[in-house]
Amino acid sequence: MQQLIELLRNIGVKDIADMAIVAFVFYKLYMLIRETRAEQLIKGILVLLIATQLSDWLQLHVINWILRNTMTVGLIALLIVFQPELRRALEYIGRTKFLTKSIVDIQDEEIRVTVEEIIEAVGSLSRQKIGALIVIERDTGLNEVVETGTPINGKISRGLLINIFMPNTPLHDGAVVVRKTEILAAGCLLPLTENQSISKELGTRHRAAIGITERSDSLVVIVSEETGAISLAENGMLKRFLDIGTLKVLIMDSFKSKENKQWQFLRMKWRHKEDE
Repeated sequence: MQQLIELLRNIGVKDIADMAIVAFVFYKLYMLIRETRAEQLIKGILVLLIATQLSDWLQLHVINWILRNTMTVGLIALLIVFQPELRRALEYIGRTKFLTKSIVDIQDEEIRVTVEEIIEAVGSLSRQKIGALIVIERDTGLNEVVETGTPINGKISRGLLINIFMPNTPLHDGAVVVRKTEILAAGCLLPLTENQSISKELGTRHRAAIGITERSDSLVVIVSEETGAISLAENGMLKRFLDIGTLKVLIMDSFKSKENKQWQFLRMKWRHKEDE
C-alpha cells in the first residue's frame, strides 16, 4: 500500500499526458480493427501469448519452445495477414488535417447546389426503382476508382445523373464518382467490403459502397434496384431506408463537420502565431 501511495505521488503531468496519448492511440487502433477479421486474429494472438506464459510458469519446455518460435515467425506473417488493415490505418493517418490539405474547398453555395442536384436525382431514381451508386469524394482522392470507369468530366446535374443510371444504357452498371461540382466518371468499379458481419440481405451494390468507405472518407449514396430504398454509406457503416429529407441533412452535416474541423485547426494555428 505504501509503495502504491509513493508511486501515485511520483506521477506528474507528463506521465498523465503520456498515458492519455497511449490510451487514445490504442482506442483508435481498436476502432480501426473493430468488426473486421483483424479483431479475431488479435484474439488468437492473445490466446497464444497467454499459453506461452503459462507453459513457461508450468515448465512445459517443449510446448514453450514451440510457442515461442511460432510467435517469432508469426511477426512476419502478421505483416502479410494484416496488410489491408495496415493500409487502412496509414490512409487514416494520411487524412488527418496536419498532414494533408483538404480537397473539399467548395463554397457553401456550391455545396448546396451539388447536394440539391444529387438529392433530386436520387429521389427520382428511388421512385422509379432504378439502382444507383453515387460516390462523393471528400479528402481522400479516388483517382484509382475513376480510372476503372468512363470519364465524364461534366458539371453535375440531376438530368445527367438520372440518364447515367437508366437501365440498358452503357454506363448504368457501376458507380458514379463526384468531385466538388463535377461528375468525374461513370461505370466505375468499387472494392467490396470484407466485413463478414454485415447483413446477408445486402447485395453487391451495398457491399461495394461499404467497401470504398472503408478505404476512404467518401460518402456513397445507394438506391436499391429491387425496392427503391435509399441508403448512405460512410466510414464503413451503412444507414438504410432514408427519406430524401434525412439524406440531405446527413450529407450537408458531413460536409459541415469537415469544414468546421478545418476552420478550428486554422483558428488554433492563427492564435498560436499571435501568441508568438
